[in-house]
Amino acid sequence: MLEHNQIVFFDTTLRDGEQSPGCTMHHDEKLRMAHQLASLGVDILEAGFPISSDGDFESVHTIAKEVKGPRIAALARAKRLDIESAARAVEPASLSRIHTFLSSSDIHLEHQMRISREEALDQAAESVRLARSLVEDVEFSPMDATRSEPAFLVKMVTVAVQAGATTINIPDTVGYTTPSEYSAIFQMLKREVPGSENVVFSTHCHDDLGLAVANSLAGIEGGARQIECTINGIGERAGNAALEEVAAALMVRRDHFPYKCGIKMEQLYPTSQMLGEIISFQCSPNKAIVGANAFAHESGIHQHGVLSNPLTYEIMTPASVGVPHTNIVLGKHSGRRALADRLEKLGHTLTREQLDEVYHRFTELADRKKSIYDQDLLKLLQLDKSTVSIA
Repeated sequence: MLEHNQIVFFDTTLRDGEQSPGCTMHHDEKLRMAHQLASLGVDILEAGFPISSDGDFESVHTIAKEVKGPRIAALARAKRLDIESAARAVEPASLSRIHTFLSSSDIHLEHQMRISREEALDQAAESVRLARSLVEDVEFSPMDATRSEPAFLVKMVTVAVQAGATTINIPDTVGYTTPSEYSAIFQMLKREVPGSENVVFSTHCHDDLGLAVANSLAGIEGGARQIECTINGIGERAGNAALEEVAAALMVRRDHFPYKCGIKMEQLYPTSQMLGEIISFQCSPNKAIVGANAFAHESGIHQHGVLSNPLTYEIMTPASVGVPHTNIVLGKHSGRRALADRLEKLGHTLTREQLDEVYHRFTELADRKKSIYDQDLLKLLQLDKSTVSIA
C-alpha cells in the first residue's frame, strides 16, 4: 500500500492521449516517448490497448521489455480476449498491471453495452478475477462513473474490490463533474465500500468543461492517491488532465497539498517539447507551465516587477519545470525598464534622456508592428547614433 502522503502518477499519454485526433504515434515514437516518461519519473505508464491492433500489442510488449522504472500497464475491456491479450503484452515487464474497465452509468449500459445492471456487476467481477489470476496488480474503472447512480456505483466498486482489484479508478469519462461533486464521490466510496482501505483510489478526468485539473486535485482532497493524466493534456475530445499542471500545483501549493511524488519537475518542459515534436504540434502558447507564454511578460508593469524580483509575477521559477528562462517580450505594452534591459543585453547603455528618445521611437514602431525583434531595436538606435553611448 502507498504511504498516506504519497501521490502516484499514472501517465496515459501513450493510450488515452494517443486517441486524440492528430496524436497517433508509430512504434518507434511510442518507445522514445516511453523512455522519456520513465525519465520524468511517472509511476505507472499505460503503454496502450493491446487488443486494438497488432501494432499496439507490439508497442506495449516492447515497452514492457525495454523501459525500466515505471509499472507498465495495458488497457483491456472487461472481456476475456482483451484481458488475456493485455497480460501477454505486459508479461516482459518487471512491474506490470492490467487496467480493465466496464461502464457503470445507465445511459452507457442501456445504449452502448445493452446489458442490465446485474449483468454488468457479474461481468465486472468475472473480469477482475481473470485479470488477477494473470497479474498481481489489477486496476478497475467503472466507466462514466460520474454520471452513474451513486448506490450502483458503490455496488460495482464493491464487487471489483472483492474480486481482487488493487486500484479503483473513478473516470470522469465525459468531463461532466465539478470539483465538489468529484471529491464527494471518493469520500462516499471510501466510506461505503467494504475493504476500501486496502485499495488505491484514482482520478481520471477529461477536460470537456475545462475542469480536468481542478477535478483531479479535488479527487486528492477526497482521498484519491493516484492521478491519471497525460503530457500537454492531450486526449479524447478536449483532452485529459495535464500531468505538468497537476505536478506543478502539488509543488507550488505544498501548503495545501502536503504530499510527495516522484515526478522530476525539471523534466516537464523537455517532455512536453518531445511530445510536440513527435505528434507534430506543440501545445497552445498560453498553456500553463509548458506553453511558450507561460513565463513570458509583455506588460510594462509586469516586466518591471519581474526584472526587480521574479516572484512578483512568477509563482515558480522557469528552471524548476525545465524551462530555459523567463522571456521578456517587447511590444506596445512594454515599458522603459524592459527596453533598457534588452538594450543593455545587446551592449548598449543609455542615459535617461537617451532612453526617453529611443523609447518614443519604440512605441511608435510597436503601434505598427506586432513583434519587436533585436534587429528592430538596433535600427532604432541607428536613427541617431549621437544619442547612444556604447558600454
